[in-house]
Amino acid sequence: MSISQRKKIYRRALDLFFLSQAKHIGSSLSCLDILIVTLAYIKRDEDIFILSKGHAAPALYVVLNSLEKISDRELMTFHRDGTRLPAHPPNYHFKDLIHFPTGSLGHGLSLCCGIAQAMKLSVTHQKKNPFVYCLMSDGECNEGQVWEAAQYASAKRLDNLVALIDRNGIQAFGRTKDVLGDAASKEKWQAFGFEVFECHGHNHVEMKNIFKKVRTSRQNKPKVIIFKTVKGHGVSFMENTIQWHYLTLSEEQYKQAVEDIRKNL
Repeated sequence: MSISQRKKIYRRALDLFFLSQAKHIGSSLSCLDILIVTLAYIKRDEDIFILSKGHAAPALYVVLNSLEKISDRELMTFHRDGTRLPAHPPNYHFKDLIHFPTGSLGHGLSLCCGIAQAMKLSVTHQKKNPFVYCLMSDGECNEGQVWEAAQYASAKRLDNLVALIDRNGIQAFGRTKDVLGDAASKEKWQAFGFEVFECHGHNHVEMKNIFKKVRTSRQNKPKVIIFKTVKGHGVSFMENTIQWHYLTLSEEQYKQAVEDIRKNL
């Protein structure tokens, strides 16, 4: 993907947030590059992707729009009355793209464990060797259900399961290290039996190389990629700030954000 195409996706995300006055823009910008690389370059037709951090739905929508899975016209209905694109992902309108409604954090990894297990039991899926990708937030890793799912994945040796953690270091009301500690550390996931990879979450070349290592790994373990990201990435006044978990864009801020993306990405 060219720099101009990447900037266009970021700009589309800013447009969506400004026009809708929706929140969670910082969380969406931190995982936007993960979504671009995973969906545009890595995911095959037989693979499954689940957005567990459902509050980043706008980022998912703009990437699906860039892949011509959601039309421009429909994208602009986001967060409006009668939309098929609400603030958290539905699955009743886009069942081939969004397999479960998410947003109540912690559920995605459990869902993906079930899918991964089912694929291993299916002769048809065994021939294609599909992967299941689950995009989570680091704050989400405070949820107990995440660790129940991690134990299950390890016990059942779900080596076709890949957890993707957006590690921006900030959650709803504080920095993750100050809330319940860093639940997205390499050491914790290794202790739960995962093969762990770490990567810069905004460098597309590095990310593609990590995914290649994941897909060619011969370890009979579930996998996790911990992406080091920046909340509000690309926008100077949003980066690494807790407030942009909730704030909405004014017209002046929108114009500044667009300029930042033009200059900084």
